Amino acid sequence: MKKIILVGPPFSGHLHPLLGIGRRLAPDAEVLVVSTPGGVKAAAAAGLKGIAIMADHEARVWEIAEPGIGVKNHPLKLWRQLKANVGLMTGMKRELDVLFAAERPDLVIADYVVPVAGLAATPLGIPWWTTLSSPCVFETPDGPPAYFGGQFPATRWHQHARHAVMRTATRRFKRLMRWLFRREFGAMGFTDIYRPDGSEACYSPQCVLALGCPEIEFPRRYPPQFHLTGPILYTPPFTGEAPAFRDDGRPHVLVTIGTHLPHAKATMAAAIRAIARRHPDLVFHFSHGKESAPRSRKEENFDEYPFISYLDHLHRYDLVVHHAGSGVLHHCLRHGIPAVVHPLDYDQFDYAARLVAAGAALPARRIGDLEAAILRALGDAGLKKKCQELARALANRRAEDRIAAMVLGG
Repeated sequence: MKKIILVGPPFSGHLHPLLGIGRRLAPDAEVLVVSTPGGVKAAAAAGLKGIAIMADHEARVWEIAEPGIGVKNHPLKLWRQLKANVGLMTGMKRELDVLFAAERPDLVIADYVVPVAGLAATPLGIPWWTTLSSPCVFETPDGPPAYFGGQFPATRWHQHARHAVMRTATRRFKRLMRWLFRREFGAMGFTDIYRPDGSEACYSPQCVLALGCPEIEFPRRYPPQFHLTGPILYTPPFTGEAPAFRDDGRPHVLVTIGTHLPHAKATMAAAIRAIARRHPDLVFHFSHGKESAPRSRKEENFDEYPFISYLDHLHRYDLVVHHAGSGVLHHCLRHGIPAVVHPLDYDQFDYAARLVAAGAALPARRIGDLEAAILRALGDAGLKKKCQELARALANRRAEDRIAAMVLGG
């Protein structure tokens, strides 16, 4: 029986796909989940054995992911975030060196934000694969580059030229960061950001499991090790308060901006509350995305909840307003639920562009655009039809089975 180690951070958008893979592999392999103590607790809830690392630094891990401000592609903010992350990665690499030497797994599968797992596995001769929950950030020699506000495919020569300039700027920025942190990267074993063949060293050269939907991804040229498998929608069990659905025929709208971005949630909730007051013919539910968030509050046609399970309740909504996070967008696609996308940070602008281009969502770039977009989406029969078509396309795709065949058959 193969021993498989899964390595990921405690963040749901990164950890939950790994747990979905682990649950599928568990009957046929020995599966160990390596994460922070919080991630190990989530693994236990999924019925998987975990090994904790970075036990003294979990708070710092969350601080990096939730800096309290929008990062986007601001160079100084990105540098500060990378500086904090590099400091943690050095210690994580040392812990993984010891762990892998003791466990000697047959394969390591690591989330793309934990590239040091590959650095620890390679000297021991252990194969390592990467899971990538956001395929749009993967660099390719063509197509729209990520982190530039949500680029659409180029159709004219000047758009192609602009994208080429953006791709060059991305590579130069990454190389600059490598130079600025050359001592830290050198200590970890990162000799360069890019390999001689041009591929990024943070991804496995053997296999990249890109957990996205081919139906919404823009056409690009990928290397042979890149496999667009489809999403993995594992959702942990939730026994907290369920949302209250009215039975008076009014449409229900779920509003969620995921687990992160706490600095934006109060503003978003206030904006939706104001929209709800102007439209008593609609019912709005706002999810804070964490069980530890403030307790639920109900007012007329606007309810706030700490957490709403997409698995248990998403199918009951007529519309979802979200930030284009990889988790919620794939749940919406799977259920055929129309969306209004209001991206806030990171790769969300790129995913929003893909959803809009695919006809699965309407955009709301500014918070002031939300009201008009919500009303338009609720009355857009074409939007609903397209979402249902995408749901049918995804219905028979089982990414877990495909990945299991790759792991166990190799």
